[in-house]
Amino acid sequence: MNEAMPAVHPARLAAGLDPSLSRWLWLVKWLLAVPHYVVLFFLWVAFVGTSVVAFFSILFTGRYPRPLFDFNTGVLRWSWRVAYYAYGALATDRYPPFTLADVPDYPAHWDVAYPEQLSRGLVLVKWWLLAVPHYLVLGFLLGGLKLPWASGGLIALLAIFAGVSLAATGRYPRGLFDLVIGLNRWVLRVVAYAALLTDVYPPFRLDQGGDEPGAAS
Repeated sequence: MNEAMPAVHPARLAAGLDPSLSRWLWLVKWLLAVPHYVVLFFLWVAFVGTSVVAFFSILFTGRYPRPLFDFNTGVLRWSWRVAYYAYGALATDRYPPFTLADVPDYPAHWDVAYPEQLSRGLVLVKWWLLAVPHYLVLGFLLGGLKLPWASGGLIALLAIFAGVSLAATGRYPRGLFDLVIGLNRWVLRVVAYAALLTDVYPPFRLDQGGDEPGAAS
């Protein structure tokens, strides 16, 4: 009997493991990523402000203004690329680009399908009530509700294990990669929901691997 494929979530994460990772570069990525962390600090300040504006727009019109949607999606995309390079995955040695836009040849991707209409009622309870069960999961995965995956939590710990494996064997264990990507996918689905970018509730499901489940090959 064929099992039904999971529906494609509007928040989509994809990643490809770098086949030639350095054994030792991961030890200094915390330093190399500092310029990104500085920029992301200001981007996240702006993200909070634009999210407040979007909240009232959705409340009164049922629509998320497209320029604000694209900006906030871009901030999450940028954060994911930096996390993928640094201690949210350590799965590439390619330095992240300084852009909100998707970079087709970069190995980490993130996008959210733009919703033409959003619920005016759900916007009142998404981030502080409906998402609470997921926040408990995120607190464990991230070592607290913080972005972008700077330190602590299960994800960072697994990434460090991958770094140790690189140093010892020159290989990033494929099973570990799939797990780390699945955990990050869960995180970003929840963030997209709490940031009002979608009305689709995040599934309590660990979709592992670099390809988005249900997506066309």
